[in-house]
Order: sequence, then structure tokens, then C-alpha cells
Amino acid sequence: MASTNDIRIVAAIDFGCTYSGFACAHKDSPEEIYVQDYDEGNLETPTVLKYDKDFNVISWGLQALAGRTIRTKKNPADELKPVELFKLHLGNMEEKPYLPEGLDYKKAITDYLHEIGKTMKTYLSDKYKQLEFFDQVIIILTIPAEFDNNAITILRQCAFEAGLTDAKNSRNLKFTTEPEAAAVHCMKLLSGNEIKQGDSFMIVDCGGGTVDLTTRQLLAGYTLGEITERTGDFCGSSYVDKEFIKFLERKVGKSTIENLRNNHYHQLQYLIQEFCRRIKLPFTGDGDTEVFEIDIQELCPVLKQYCKGPEHEIMEESEWIIELTFEDVKEMFDPIVARIVRLIRGQLSSNNSCTAIILVGGFSESKYLQKRIKQEFSPQVNNISVPIHPMLAVVKGAVQFGIKEHVITSRILKWTYGTDIVRKWEPDDPLSRKLPNDMVKAFHALVEKGTQLTSKDKYTTTFKPSSLFQKKLSFNMYITSKLDAKYCDDDDDDVRLLNRWEIDIPVLDDFDDQMISFTLNFSTIEVIATAINQKTKDEYQVTFNYE
Repeated sequence: MASTNDIRIVAAIDFGCTYSGFACAHKDSPEEIYVQDYDEGNLETPTVLKYDKDFNVISWGLQALAGRTIRTKKNPADELKPVELFKLHLGNMEEKPYLPEGLDYKKAITDYLHEIGKTMKTYLSDKYKQLEFFDQVIIILTIPAEFDNNAITILRQCAFEAGLTDAKNSRNLKFTTEPEAAAVHCMKLLSGNEIKQGDSFMIVDCGGGTVDLTTRQLLAGYTLGEITERTGDFCGSSYVDKEFIKFLERKVGKSTIENLRNNHYHQLQYLIQEFCRRIKLPFTGDGDTEVFEIDIQELCPVLKQYCKGPEHEIMEESEWIIELTFEDVKEMFDPIVARIVRLIRGQLSSNNSCTAIILVGGFSESKYLQKRIKQEFSPQVNNISVPIHPMLAVVKGAVQFGIKEHVITSRILKWTYGTDIVRKWEPDDPLSRKLPNDMVKAFHALVEKGTQLTSKDKYTTTFKPSSLFQKKLSFNMYITSKLDAKYCDDDDDDVRLLNRWEIDIPVLDDFDDQMISFTLNFSTIEVIATAINQKTKDEYQVTFNYE
């Protein structure tokens, strides 16, 4: 990799659940951030792929939803319905989004990063002549607050296979969380909101799939420290769309919508987009007698052929116009909004001196969401606002973060990191865990969640091989959301395998020389690990074996 001084361009990819985009800036002109325009002012494009039956990409983004094939002329019968929300497979959620049988979500992520990467490379090569992409461009990839290191490991591999880096562990690919990037972008907007050095503010990034929160303190020199653990949940705007689909199923029949989804996916998507444009975003929660109309003959006439039985008779009588009352729409929003309110309340419970709440992301443009948040929290937080172009806060902030990484001075550790050890069995250990030698395999915490980490913080522990002739030292690294986890295989403790580590060690004459120090560095979103022989000072390669 080239030295830091060779870096000319910072390019950020906001890889979202429902929409994605990229932006870039030259390090010599950091305020001039270019944001890709995909089509007539659309600065983000849908996170959607269209495949043929052999899982070759035939279109992506806006073209995939519009049904336009941009690569080859295919028989429509050979095309699969568009694939979306595949990013959510990286999260720890029970119900994963639909994927066609035989398509791995990692392939979908790789394919999408490849497509958006091609667009990015074309722009950069046209604008900046003689640019050495792998040496002179740093790529910042955004992730939700809820993603753990397993998700980052997978994204790094996908980015490499997509051609964004020339090595899996390239230091030219870096990560930041979506709310952290938004906080960087909004930081310099705070002076007009009467926020001064030492004050704290909350970013609520309301996206399509996830809502992510972080509370930051404005420090000297326009830098930021994280003062509460970042949080998030799967409660973005796409879940309101799901409630709308359920409403349609009650009106025209579940099988009608299923047939529409399978045979005319683009028309179903058009119907959803019109619901978003005409009803979801403008809905304010005022005017409780308001009635909205969906004209099926105008917006989705093909639906009529699938509607049978009593639903067909009812729709014929209503001339294929579906009415949504004020309460109907409100009921679509309220379960989702309630979850967002709980997230904000949780952040405020950890920091009751918050000066401002800033809403970003596409869902933050919802008038009803804005109203509900202000109703709930205005008595506690006077300043609740939405910046201009809230959808761009993350991607622009990611560029700004890439130019000046030192802007983040501290983070709160979201997980407890530990390994497995063998210790003596104790009376409060289950008898079933006792090994034949009266020992028990247990979880040993190395650093606990909630710890505030600066860029200089490192955590070191020491290990010793069990034999003088041992050539490798291996152990497992685990993460948990708990502070008191006892065992590595206990679901109640939410302990998950992060990585399997294997360190090469030489055979030395003196067994005491085999002491290995192992260091975890949390200066970035990714955990950096090194192992050093304390006697020889040799640094050993650490192999990440993710499963």
C-alpha cells in the first residue's frame, strides 16, 4: 500500500438497506464534496439487483426496479424478480428478507458493491487523470450501529471480491457507523443551533431498514467524543411499507398480492412508491377525518386479474378505489414510531443533559415521525431539527471522516470481548460442565462493553503455550452484549464466536521464552490484533478464520 501522503481522494459508499450512494472529495479541497446523481436529481439509488436464472446481474439500482435490462437482452421468463434488503442478512435478526433459492446474500452484497464501485471508478478516472485507484483512493464504507465485527469481516471480504480493494486486509478500506458519519457531517451545523464546546447532541439516523443512534460531545477543535453506547434497531421506513402491504392483503386478498409480487413485481413496487410519495411522507398525524385514496385502475391495473371471490365483488362495488382512513395510516406508522421513540428514550436515559436531537436519513423527512419525536421529547430537549438534505448526511459525513479521521477522539465499546479459558471447576458451575480433570471451559473477558476508548487505547494480555515444542498458539475470540457472561456456549449469555485466532510461534530452547503478548487495538471501528513474542520481540501474523 502507498503511504498516507500518496492518498489523493476519499470516496465514501453509503451502502444502505433500501438506498445507496457514493460521494468523494479531493484531500486538497475537502469542502468540495461530489455526490453521484443517478437520475434527474436522485442522489441515491435503490439497493436492488435484478438477476437472470443463472444469477448473473442484468440490472441494478433504479433500472432494476424499473424493469429495464441494461446488460443483455433477456427473455423475461429467464429473469428473477428483483432482490432487495439483502444487506439485512448481516444483522442479528430472526426473520431474514427473502432471497431466491440458491442465491447467497454475500454474493448479492458483492455484486451490488461491484456495480456501485464501477460507477465510482468511472467518475474518478474521468475527473482525476492518471489516478492510481488502489494506491491513491481511500474508501469509507458505512455500516449500521448494530453490526458487529462478524458483519465487518464479511463486508471486507465482499468489498475485496467486488474489486474495491486489491487485498482483503487493505488499509485503504475503512469503516464508520452511519450515525457516526452523520454526526461528523452535522457537527459544523451545530453552531447555529446554540450548541457550544462541551455540549452533547444525539444523531438519530432513520433509514429504510435500520434506525441508528449515537450521542456525541462537541470537543475542542471540532472533534467528537462518544459518550453513550450507540444503539439501533430494525425499524426503518420499509417496515411502514410492509404494514401497507398487509393492509392491501386485507382488502384484495393475500393470494392477490402474492401473485402480483411473483408475476408483476415492478407494478407492486410502483404501487408502494406511490403510497410513499402520496401518503407516507406527507402524512402529518393532523386532521383525523382525512381519507386517502388508492386508485388501483390508475396505479396497478394488472392486480384486478388476480383478485377473486368476495374481495373482487367488494372492489368492483368501490370501482377499484381503496380508501385509507386517518386511523388506517396512523396504525401503519405507530408500531414503528414507538420503537424509534424507545431507542431515543434509551439514549436520553444514559445522558440526561443532551442539548439537541438531529434527525437524518430518508425516514427523517416523515412529517409524522418528526411530530411524534417533538411531542415526546421537546419538554426534555429544546432543539430537535432535521438538516437540509438529510438523506446525504451519512455519505457526506463519511467523506469528511475519511479526510480527518482524528475528528473522532473516543468511542464507547459496544461489546464485551473475551476468549475461552480452562479453569478449576467451582461449586456454582453446573455439574454438567465439569471436565474429567475437574476443570471447566469458561468465558474470560478481555475488555468490557461500555468502556470509553480513545484512539490510543490498547488492551494487552499474555498467553503461554502448553508445550515447549508447540508451533502454533490458537484460541477463540468471542463477543457478548453481557457484562457477566460465564461460558462461551451459553445462549442465555448471548456469547458469539467472533474469530478463531492462530499464531505461529518458533520452537525455542527455553520454555520461559514462549510468553506471547496479545494486544487488541480499538482505534477504529474494526478491531486490530497483534501478537508479539516477549523474548524475541518478533511480531507474528494473526490469521482471521471467520466461520
